[in-house]
Amino acid sequence: MPRFDYPCPDCRTTSNLHGPDCEFEGAAWADIEKAYTDIVAVLSADPLPDDALRNAVHGRWSNLHQAALDRLQREQRVMEDEQGHLELLTAEEYKEHVTEPTIEPIKTVARKGSVPGAHDNAVFAMIAWYEMVGLSWDETRERVVNWLRDTGTWTRGGFEESSPQELVNKKRHVYESGYGWKEKAEAAKSVIDRSL
Repeated sequence: MPRFDYPCPDCRTTSNLHGPDCEFEGAAWADIEKAYTDIVAVLSADPLPDDALRNAVHGRWSNLHQAALDRLQREQRVMEDEQGHLELLTAEEYKEHVTEPTIEPIKTVARKGSVPGAHDNAVFAMIAWYEMVGLSWDETRERVVNWLRDTGTWTRGGFEESSPQELVNKKRHVYESGYGWKEKAEAAKSVIDRSL
């Protein structure tokens, strides 16, 4: 099955198999990738106001372009600068910006830590978050081990493993499989909110 560099802006697939009711089912992958690369190419030169971006892309601005821009903004790869212009973050800026989760439900998990009954979902969500934002496995492992200690999660108990490192090492499959974080973060947050 072919894999693509840019996700479908609706269902986020990177293969030719779209999710149910995906707005872009049947769209040519060349068109999907072109929408992203049109935006990235223009914004890599300079930040622009939204209307100037629309006029600067190669060809006509389409609903596919708008969906790609919306996806880039939701994932915080494109942000508004102080003048309200759209700015493409560099890889380093993006990594620094999104490493500390600022959106729910992962924000609660990251800041409050986990409690017994939520540990599996919380650790899964943290690993999946760091994988999604582009951290290496070593960076992810270090951050999750620190998170376990710094938030008091490890001292709350409820783990079979003898150390935070052992726990995180057992969850490497989450990182390697590229699972999503949101569902697990939602499940963990509901338990955390009731407990802390």
